[in-house]
Amino acid sequence: MIDTAIKISEYQARRKKVLVALKGSVGLVMAGDGAPPLRGEWFPNFDFKYLTGIGGEPGAMVLFDSTNPDPKKRCVLLLKPVNPEMDVWDGYRDLVTEKLRQSTGFGAIFRTNFLPRLLGEAAKRSKSMSCLHPLSTYTQPVSPDLEIFQKLTARIPGSTIIDQSQLLTNLRMVKSPAEIKHIRSAIKATAEGIDRVLRAAKPGINERQLHNALLSGFTDMGAKVVAFDPIVGSGIRSTILHYKENDQATAAGDLMVLDSGAEINGYAADITRTIPISGKFTKRQKHVYEVVLKSQKAAIAAVKPGATMMQVDAASRKVIKDAGFGDYYLHGVGHHMGLETHDPGAHSVKLRPGMVVTIEPGVYIKDEAIGIRLEDDILVTKDGRQNLSSAIPITVKDIEAAMKLKPKK
Repeated sequence: MIDTAIKISEYQARRKKVLVALKGSVGLVMAGDGAPPLRGEWFPNFDFKYLTGIGGEPGAMVLFDSTNPDPKKRCVLLLKPVNPEMDVWDGYRDLVTEKLRQSTGFGAIFRTNFLPRLLGEAAKRSKSMSCLHPLSTYTQPVSPDLEIFQKLTARIPGSTIIDQSQLLTNLRMVKSPAEIKHIRSAIKATAEGIDRVLRAAKPGINERQLHNALLSGFTDMGAKVVAFDPIVGSGIRSTILHYKENDQATAAGDLMVLDSGAEINGYAADITRTIPISGKFTKRQKHVYEVVLKSQKAAIAAVKPGATMMQVDAASRKVIKDAGFGDYYLHGVGHHMGLETHDPGAHSVKLRPGMVVTIEPGVYIKDEAIGIRLEDDILVTKDGRQNLSSAIPITVKDIEAAMKLKPKK
């Protein structure tokens, strides 16, 4: 039930940080609900996963009750009741025993039908409830914890609701050594997939064949799933930012954007390379490519503690604008990465050691069928930054050299 790639003690430490930050207020983090899909697998809310490591329990919740007189009940795991008839279809579930408490790291585990009593008692004691889920726009339903808290305030005079919706985002942005280790593993698996594509690419090969070569590299390096659906777009399709079909034949002279990432132990990689299907860039392609690469280098150099992604974006954008391609740079320079490919984190937040961000400038000239994007995963360090994916070929010389190698059997 629990992902043991991260130690139980680390999950406990994360929950303790939330308890301290709540300062006596009540919090509730919900995994979300839903039946297992026929394709793929059910995923919990990533904040819930970050706090617990638990992946296969739809309807589960964590209740933070720091004023509870019993220390074991200040952080409570709630699981849906066991239903033997449904378990035959969806998988057998554990009973609440000491073994389950030890394996999850929770001193107190209850079934979700206890939530009204437990949450009501906590709210009466605290008179303060904190929203930990992201707040919704006015066109969407209110966040699930806020919906419950609004009902409680109508029943508990003098109680208040506080916005703490950035708390878990702020914690998740800074990665622990264990998290960085798994991100490195995901990048290593991604590198193997990219290497297989570089060796297999040739005029006439179908994008789906290269897609499959990519995934074979991921799985052979231990990835069970992809961090996101890969983009394998050649020719005019290289200018489509989120091209996903990956089913057209390549042609001589095409460029191909390869944007992909493996997932290892729940953590993502996100790497993009642009390659010439014929094995060699044309003069025009090389010129645009070198501009994008120069832009990426400028952006990476701007990554350091205290900087913001807005400043990093500006450094990247200046290079491309000065080269005359400003109108063809259609997206931001990058994003935070971790449990999710697009981990939460605003571009205005100052970077801190332990954060991992992607740097991915691009130029997309539709009329010339030239789409070029280059992306690496960058760890913010105490002294600056480290390119975690620097071993993957990226210069014109190294890309062309790698494409001369024979396909792996």
